[in-house]
Amino acid sequence: MHDFIVNGLLAAGIALLVSIAMGPFMIPFLTRLKVGQSIRDDGPERHLSKAGTPTMGGIIIITAIMVASFVMAGSSQQVLVSVSVMLAVGALGFVDDYIKVVLKRSLGLRARDKLFWQSVIGLLLGFILVYYLGRGTEIIIPFSGSRIDLGYFYIPFVMLVLISCTNGVNLTDGLDGLASGVTLSVVLAFALISIMMGHFNMLVFCGALMGACLGFLVFNHYPARVFMGDTGSLAIGGAITAIAAINRAEIALIIIGGVYVIEVLSDIIQVASFKTTGKRVFLMAPLHHHFELKGWSERKVVWFFSLLSLGFALLGLLGYKNIG
Repeated sequence: MHDFIVNGLLAAGIALLVSIAMGPFMIPFLTRLKVGQSIRDDGPERHLSKAGTPTMGGIIIITAIMVASFVMAGSSQQVLVSVSVMLAVGALGFVDDYIKVVLKRSLGLRARDKLFWQSVIGLLLGFILVYYLGRGTEIIIPFSGSRIDLGYFYIPFVMLVLISCTNGVNLTDGLDGLASGVTLSVVLAFALISIMMGHFNMLVFCGALMGACLGFLVFNHYPARVFMGDTGSLAIGGAITAIAAINRAEIALIIIGGVYVIEVLSDIIQVASFKTTGKRVFLMAPLHHHFELKGWSERKVVWFFSLLSLGFALLGLLGYKNIG
């Protein structure tokens, strides 16, 4: 096990160095392509100054993860599947970003088209997990230690997890450094769960994901020089889904990724309330914007949500204690 922990740390280091090395080249390249972020005019006024900041920086994250994963665990089927899912969902995000910033269609991919392709990728992931990796169809219930066999329902269940997680990370990616800061705690928890489950190659993949996010933060912390865009947020969501599913931790993801869940719920509540009553529950959704409009600084919101994510990660780990 010691060797795998070292490999995980090395993967994190490689991804960190790759992402930091790519930044000074990729950011000017994206700037020359004029792939600047458009800003909602109904949001906080101080966000208007971010207009034109290059997006699609998720390319940095994806490349760093791929390099580190293949160098340290390239022969692992679990890692290969995880990278493939990340690439597939990241490609979907890239198309969405391209439509928004290059073709100047602010809404990007139509919601139904995005949902369709997320569903296809999720179903393929479920099928591969069951019939290629031999993962089975059981899921672990945190705190109880019991397992439930979903049988034929497992594959559509994975599809729902992928759709939920990718959109959760996407909604969280609304402030400088927020998505990466929250994700670090989530992936650290899953790295420890990978050790508990004996999936040591997934520890390498977790290390690569953490290193890539940490390296991206060098350029994405406030004031951000580049945004990850849907390219990065969807890729991260896909990677986390693969990690959780391989570790039978799909239910634990609800706890560990608690910030993602809160962000999604705040958006759903806001829309439902406005459509049914004409009133808004929050000043603005997702929830991080509500705190901004309450007067919190962007840095304060990011730190608060990052610490909240750490708390959720610790709670999720408690629920997974002694499960193997």
